[in-house]
Amino acid sequence: MMTEPDIPTGTAFEMCFTSTPRGARLARRLTAVRLDAWGVPYGTRPHDDIVLIVAELAANAVRHGHVPGRDFRLHLHVTADGRAVRVEVTDTRDERLPRHPCAPDTTGTDESGRGLLLVAHLATRWDWHPREDGPGKTVWAEYAPVSGGKEAGAGGPYEAIR
Repeated sequence: MMTEPDIPTGTAFEMCFTSTPRGARLARRLTAVRLDAWGVPYGTRPHDDIVLIVAELAANAVRHGHVPGRDFRLHLHVTADGRAVRVEVTDTRDERLPRHPCAPDTTGTDESGRGLLLVAHLATRWDWHPREDGPGKTVWAEYAPVSGGKEAGAGGPYEAIR
């Protein structure tokens, strides 16, 4: 049984990345390193799920939110109540807004369109809002580990990796 990581509330990581596949890959890799440093070890379900959420949101920012010459921003932090990790990805394109995903195409012929469906499945909740400091939008997702069929409780944000 693993012990619960001691991650102080308010722990955060924020960085801008080029709006390219390389920038999205770097965002994913730095998230993985940061989570491990915060005590969410590589190879645990919370670590892998959060990294996958970042990968999907960063890829969407590059593919659907790209504006030439503009970066996207990643903000990763533990929520104020200490029960979840919040991922926020902000881009500068405001005319292409995300839609909440519906059931996937059952024929399986589409080559895209499953990223937000995956985020919706992994995250406790997700949504988007207009960017506060200029044009664009912020897509966010909160991940609260589930343990024994219940959300993380008084034991802290990473009860699921005990």
